[in-house]
Amino acid sequence: MEGYTMNKKLRRVISALLALCLLACMIIPAASAMPQESADGSIKRISVVINGDAKTRRGICWYTAEKCGSDVEVMPLAKYSGSFDGALKFSGTCTKWKENYCHKVLAEGLEPGTKYVYRVGDASTGVWSNNGTFETACDGEEAFSFIALADVQAGNETNFTKSGAVQRTAMQVCPDAKFLMNAGDFVNDCNDQEWDWFYEKSCDTLMNITMAPTAGNHEGNLRWGWFDNMFNLDRSAGWNHITGVYYSFDYSNAHIAVLNTNDMYPISEEQLNWLQNDMNSSDAQWKIILMHRACYSAGKNINKPDTVIMRKRLLPIIDSLDIDVVINGHDHMYLRTYQVKDDKIQPTEYITENYKGEEITYALNPEGTVHILPNTAGTKRYGVHKDAMEPILKNSAVAAQPYKSMFSTFTIDGDRLIYRAYTVDVDDETCEATGYEKFDEYAIKKTVKGEAKEHKELPTDFLSNFKQNVLNVPIAIVYMLVKYILILPHIIKNR
Repeated sequence: MEGYTMNKKLRRVISALLALCLLACMIIPAASAMPQESADGSIKRISVVINGDAKTRRGICWYTAEKCGSDVEVMPLAKYSGSFDGALKFSGTCTKWKENYCHKVLAEGLEPGTKYVYRVGDASTGVWSNNGTFETACDGEEAFSFIALADVQAGNETNFTKSGAVQRTAMQVCPDAKFLMNAGDFVNDCNDQEWDWFYEKSCDTLMNITMAPTAGNHEGNLRWGWFDNMFNLDRSAGWNHITGVYYSFDYSNAHIAVLNTNDMYPISEEQLNWLQNDMNSSDAQWKIILMHRACYSAGKNINKPDTVIMRKRLLPIIDSLDIDVVINGHDHMYLRTYQVKDDKIQPTEYITENYKGEEITYALNPEGTVHILPNTAGTKRYGVHKDAMEPILKNSAVAAQPYKSMFSTFTIDGDRLIYRAYTVDVDDETCEATGYEKFDEYAIKKTVKGEAKEHKELPTDFLSNFKQNVLNVPIAIVYMLVKYILILPHIIKNR
């Protein structure tokens, strides 16, 4: 009996150990498994972007290694029960790009204010991606939030994985974000491997939110065609898209223009004319610009010729259009200006009010524009350069480098705009986020309603602007030389 009892106890111990081993085998893969764009990996780089009317259209793009059909199925999430029976069906184009095939489909005729589930693939073979989601803008005014980040610019798998953790954190902080602005430099060397990593390591975010991307120099300058082939954007503005795409859209009571700062040195006359026509035609209460290179920065690129020239050309136009916020990238540091116009700080009245249980301090009906550089969502960071041309640092409310990855959120609710910037702690070993902290906050209350301005439509075609574009080159060179002579003592003094 004693031997039987011992054997019985031994069997129980062995059974318990086996059960623990089995449980460990079940848990470990689940913990280490990364989300995938498709079950077999044949479909990759899936993106959904705003293309025209944010209430009814989305541009969808993805890649495959082999040539195949370009099909998208979309249906309201509320009606989805595991099957795409009855879904809206769209087809598009398949073209060879570098070593893969680029698929582009435009989903249109969508219902405003609706959350959709979708999948992409080849209907003829039944090969589909995993499901993603996006939400259309409401038909009318609604409170909404969005995420803004910049300069992932990773060059290896580890750093793309860290950036993916930053983007997931942004979605946790702002789970109701309607879209994600990316101010450019998605990659470093702009090759197939880096773009695969960018999407693979962030696919759980990027497959479930609409993007509003802009071209950075790392996918624009001498990387011709890459940006245009990564996103299915509205290409109706401009005649040449090899360095990027510029476009605009309305979302609730905000109008947003996305510029291409790779478009000649300085920015082409036709793009500047387009921006003026576009903004002057809008009666939106809030007007925002997203672009890569920054007019206000204290990063290492601010004194370079391309930025010096762009600043001279673009800032007076921004001032004339009553732009509320400009969101930038390029310089991998954090900066927020005061309300500025004509390169001067504008007198501003501030009030403090309760908003959803929080005390928020607002700039009340301010003059001028706030320029924001949200730092990098990656790992490459630049310090604050004290030799930045005047009056950049003088006009900056915050110019800092916390040496952490960052992202920003915006909430627009009627006459209120609330901006917040966050730092993210990312573990070097696991590449996962371990925490986040609010770094900066700014808010505007704007009780003045937006209105379109009477204006003469400026020419936006190449031929009409050819002469001016040619003249702009020597003018820019002379301006740059004079500017460098003037700022050289300041640069030397602060080195």
